Amino acid sequence: MTICPLPQVMLEPLVRAALLEDLGRAGDVTTDAIVTATETARVGLIAREAGVVAGLDLALMAFRLIEPRIEVTVERPDGSRLASGDVIATLAGPGRGLLTAERTALNFLCHLSGVATATASVVDAVRGTKASICCTRKTLPGLRAVQKYAVRVGGGSNHRFGLDDAVLIKDNHVAIAGGIRAAVERIRSRAGHMVKVELEVDTLAQLEEALTLDVDAVLLDNMAPPLLHEAVAMVGGRILTEASGRITPQTAPDVAASGVDLISIGWLTHSAKVMDIALDQHG
Repeated sequence: MTICPLPQVMLEPLVRAALLEDLGRAGDVTTDAIVTATETARVGLIAREAGVVAGLDLALMAFRLIEPRIEVTVERPDGSRLASGDVIATLAGPGRGLLTAERTALNFLCHLSGVATATASVVDAVRGTKASICCTRKTLPGLRAVQKYAVRVGGGSNHRFGLDDAVLIKDNHVAIAGGIRAAVERIRSRAGHMVKVELEVDTLAQLEEALTLDVDAVLLDNMAPPLLHEAVAMVGGRILTEASGRITPQTAPDVAASGVDLISIGWLTHSAKVMDIALDQHG
């Protein structure tokens, strides 16, 4: 899989903000007192458990912004599958810079690798089916672009990035509009020809009505696998089908077996467990 890195101009504000939060008003008082300006070190970013690497660019940027003289050798780039003990990258240079940037670098790397690893676990669970695994807008504030990047690194795909790039008509929209037809008609009277429209449905009756309207996809929300099978059969390939609702690596195979096109999972970004990666003496 070819992974397109995010532009540095997108990453730098995130890394700078994180470093400034950590440095506070006086800098790294611990490291500056213990490590002299001339002392150097050689360290490695080392996986302590199996997983998928993501966010290495942000981690390395943290080191380089603090100390441009740090030299980096990347051993396993984003997208690499790791075993415990694998070296992701080695870094050599002034010890102060390595220690001052350590926590910020690891915060990005461990979190985003956790997102990629969680995504890969579900992608692996549905391998051999037509279903694609995608994320949602349930992201941590300020980190949406990089979290969605990590989902792609893990083999998943992205749902909409915000409220402005696609239409998703949910139950509250329908309730306020006074019905599914009214909500869809209002959207179609305003949305441009490039805007995709997806409608959330909870029942087969709602789905039947949706299929008479001008929508591009249906979100089959919290339907059990037997009901999903019926729903997908009703759609018959006319529009995209998406399943959602507390789906895990254990339940994903049954959901995918229904024939849905997409499985969307919010916890990939809002609750993924971090991957255990350390900065240790190396070489």
